[in-house]
Amino acid sequence: MIRTLLVSAALTFGGMGAVHAAEPIVGNWKTASGATAEIAPCGGAFCVTLKTGKHAGKRIGNLAGTGDSYSGEITDPESDKTYSGSGSVDGNSLKMKGCVLKVLCKSQTWTRL
Repeated sequence: MIRTLLVSAALTFGGMGAVHAAEPIVGNWKTASGATAEIAPCGGAFCVTLKTGKHAGKRIGNLAGTGDSYSGEITDPESDKTYSGSGSVDGNSLKMKGCVLKVLCKSQTWTRL
């Protein structure tokens, strides 16, 4: 019986690790401005919502993708303008990029909390 419990626990926790590894963008991130942004599953994509700072509660993005590469739309909360955006995860860093007409782009790196 103990062996069965150990095997069951190992399968359960092993499955959790696989889910986390499949979607590394999910979680809380410190933005370049110092605010905390939460990225969570939302429909078939991932919603980016500010949790702290001047614009707390505002959704600032929708990204789709898997692994370490995501794309969608990002909104600058100061100007309320929306841009085509992308994100790439590398360990505890998330490089966010927003572009106008795919020519004028601005990037910033967020850190996992």
